[in-house]
Amino acid sequence: MSLATVEQALDALRAGRPVLVLDDADRENEGDVVLAAQTLTDAWLAWTIRHSSGYLCAPVTAEVADRLALPLMVLDNRDPRRTAYTVTVDAAAGVTTGISAADRAHTIRTLADPATGPDDLVRPGHVVPLRARDGGVLTRAGHTEAAVDLCRLAGLAPVGAIGELVADDGTMLRTPEVLALGIEHDLPVLTIADLVAWRQRHDRVERVADTVLPTRHGTFRTVAYRDVVTGVEHLALVSPRGVPGAAPLVRLHSECLTGDVLGSQRCDCGPQLERALERVAAEGGVVVYLRGHEGRGVGLGAKLRAYELQDQGLDTVDAQLELGLPVDAREYAAGAAVLVDLGIESVRLLTNNPAKVAALRGHGIEVTSVERLRIAPGPDNRTYLRTKRDRLGHDLVVDSTDTGTTA
Repeated sequence: MSLATVEQALDALRAGRPVLVLDDADRENEGDVVLAAQTLTDAWLAWTIRHSSGYLCAPVTAEVADRLALPLMVLDNRDPRRTAYTVTVDAAAGVTTGISAADRAHTIRTLADPATGPDDLVRPGHVVPLRARDGGVLTRAGHTEAAVDLCRLAGLAPVGAIGELVADDGTMLRTPEVLALGIEHDLPVLTIADLVAWRQRHDRVERVADTVLPTRHGTFRTVAYRDVVTGVEHLALVSPRGVPGAAPLVRLHSECLTGDVLGSQRCDCGPQLERALERVAAEGGVVVYLRGHEGRGVGLGAKLRAYELQDQGLDTVDAQLELGLPVDAREYAAGAAVLVDLGIESVRLLTNNPAKVAALRGHGIEVTSVERLRIAPGPDNRTYLRTKRDRLGHDLVVDSTDTGTTA
């Protein structure tokens, strides 16, 4: 049996059917039954009880947990996976002892009902709510977050039901056994890793604004995005000519306050941004302005401390290493997600940095060609540009003997 797609898993949850979800072999290495509370049936919960230890949990968002006054079970959480158990609950009405499949299904559906309030639940009870982390599997790759993410992506209330799959002898089911169970009962099997990859591509950013911005290069459609993992806001500047062709011109520009705004001559960031806007305005395409990338991702203050060390003779790479910082802490998943949201799957990439090419391809964006940004070096940045060329692999023409690589 092959693994299911995220879309197939969402269809199953909408139809009230379970999804079997596997985590990584180096994590818990287990499979869980995941059900959506909103479409949960007594029969499928009974099936889950039979194929699990019977210990059922109900993942909920932090917002739901707070609204229903579900505090954490303990304040000093020593669980190795930091699973956020809350106080246990039963529905206050409509149940008998609370332990039957029908009673627990009713309690779980009650958790998903937006009309439910704290007084509609009895504490303690027979269902264990779990508080999911904000950001879902992009911040914690656990079954708790996977269940909430899948319910939300299915358009359902962000409340699930999960149970860990076990064999008849009580041992945990591993991947081969989970796949066999999926075949036997015609249920989709999904990995958390595949859900993470899907969300990185389709659900990493959310639009927060869509307007126009008049600039000296023309009037750009300007779309603001919020990264759901970091909370950082990014911009997409769409050319006045739109996004023509199957592979439009695209620039991923890393934020640089000193270069982009203050006109610093220590780097080539400001001129690169101006050249990119000029070309995109003339030819069509998009400039994606990625914030949080200051100093190759280490921040403004750290960049300036690295400048101090460069003034003492270190290059940009050794300066950051001397400070105990990564040479390059940037990541481009949000940039790729912005392009996907704009309907762009293939690009001509305007860059000198091979890491950006590899990153986009790694996130499923086809890079049909790479076009170099030609910026003349100056006396204050020539040494810096040589370091980028020689130690970071950037395709730069710094000296008269340089030819650059062919894209």
